Amino acid sequence: MTSTTAPAPARAIPPDDAAPPARRPRRKLTAYWLLLPGIAWLVVFFAVPMVYQGSTSLQTGSLEQGFKLTWHFATYWDALGEYKWHFVRSFSYAAIATVLCLAIGYPLAYTIAFKASKRWRNVILILVIAPFFTSFLIRTLAWKTILSDGGPVVGALNALHVLDLTGAVGLTSGDRVLATPLAVVCGLTYNFLPFMILPLYTSLERIDPRLHEAAGDLYARPFTTFRKVTFPISLPGVVAGTLLTFIPASGDYINAQLLGSPSEQMVGNGIQKQFLNVLDYPTAAALSFILMALILGMVTVYMRKAGTEELV
Repeated sequence: MTSTTAPAPARAIPPDDAAPPARRPRRKLTAYWLLLPGIAWLVVFFAVPMVYQGSTSLQTGSLEQGFKLTWHFATYWDALGEYKWHFVRSFSYAAIATVLCLAIGYPLAYTIAFKASKRWRNVILILVIAPFFTSFLIRTLAWKTILSDGGPVVGALNALHVLDLTGAVGLTSGDRVLATPLAVVCGLTYNFLPFMILPLYTSLERIDPRLHEAAGDLYARPFTTFRKVTFPISLPGVVAGTLLTFIPASGDYINAQLLGSPSEQMVGNGIQKQFLNVLDYPTAAALSFILMALILGMVTVYMRKAGTEELV
């Protein structure tokens, strides 16, 4: 008789979860090591300067005698009282520029996403990004030439009596545009418009065209399709674009410096003046912290009202 032996059972390969305990800590440490460069960057270039600025805002003294940490919290109240109208102008100009960027950018982003062919889509996107290849300062100086008193833009606005309407609401003064709130808003709108268009385009481009076809099959009119389908789905892009426009516009000072007058200066101009001209570092640091706190508060409220946490 020949004896037969049963085949040995196949050796099961342990899954990743069944890996030896010694390997698991190594994998976790690898993830933390990958985060280390980003954390180090934030600590060195964000956390440390924030702590230093916070300490500076609570100091007293002068540049000649030196500054000492005396926990002088009254600097915040004094700075807010002296520059309250600068804050009002900053947020007002930034809000108007954000609304204008949304009104201009949404139709353009919609056209790029749904109406333009693939070749023209790339061309238009390049034209949107093209201003970034030029210095921010040069672009603002160009607007100073465009809005000059003897230029064709001001002449056309006068001929159409547009300046009469803008003068009635306090955006312009007389027959000129430079050194008025309108010039500052125009500069902010132009310089930050790409920050609105790109998130909007990214959000709209992700919408499945079949949703529009389905809405048409249900006899929805184009405006109803936009109101019920397109705009709600694109809300993450609207939220991202408005934040990317409003936040830097609130702290901008170049447009107000070059296109406005002393009566149109924003809080960024006050911070620059305190840091570089008056050399009152505690007041400048306090203004910076007040600006950050106000923007953070408004952004938090806005995000809760918008009802979305997805930013694209």
